[in-house]
Parts: sequence; C-alpha cells; structure tokens
Amino acid sequence: MNRDEDINVVGGELLGCSGDPLTGFYRDGCCATGPDDVGSHTVCATVTAEFLEFSRRAGNDLTTPQPAHGFPGLVPGDRWCVCASRWLDAHEAGVAPPVDLAATHRRALEVVPIDLLVGHATEPAPEDG
Repeated sequence: MNRDEDINVVGGELLGCSGDPLTGFYRDGCCATGPDDVGSHTVCATVTAEFLEFSRRAGNDLTTPQPAHGFPGLVPGDRWCVCASRWLDAHEAGVAPPVDLAATHRRALEVVPIDLLVGHATEPAPEDG
C-alpha cells in the first residue's frame, strides 16, 4: 500500500480519528492518505446534523447505511474523515463541522487554509478503540 507519511496539519504524528464507526480512506481509523485517495479524505471532523444535511444535498448521503461497503451510516456526533473539499464547501456554506487538528492529515492543507481548520478546532476525543 502506497501512502503518504502520517503527519498532521500541525506537524505532529497523525492520530486516530475514529474506530467506531471505522473511518478513513484505508478504513484503519485514521485520516491517512495516499495517491489513490483522489477525494483527499483527510479532515477528521465531528459531524453535525447541519453538515450531514449539507453533504446529502451535495450528493453524498453519509447517513444511509451501505452494508455492502461496510458503511454504517453516520449520526451527529460521529467522527469521520471527510473530504477536504467537502469540508471547505461546508465552511463556505456556514455549516463546517468541528475538526481534530491532531487527527487531520497535512494533505488537507492543499485544499483548506490552516486558519480555517484552527478556527473550527476541537479537543481530541478519548480513544474509542
């Protein structure tokens, strides 16, 4: 598996985002990325009802379970590795969810300015498995 170095947006080791639900492009619980991740699933966000509705309207329903793809469907409060461009779109629409900087991959900075991420930063969640 070819993946980028696991460094977060503040220059430290990339921490896990969520083990339940299991997130990440590689479904390993962290927002790791690599050349195959064309959507840049690099922002560790705590999803909100407003963000989930925004994402659904934009064509990406994150609430409906897709068992064939191992996707349980998200509810407000879940942590998830979201696409950097979708997070930026949500920010511009006023519905960006909070982010965990230590669990957000530095590749997100190719799309989202650091000041926007810092402005939506939250404390990391306790380890969830």
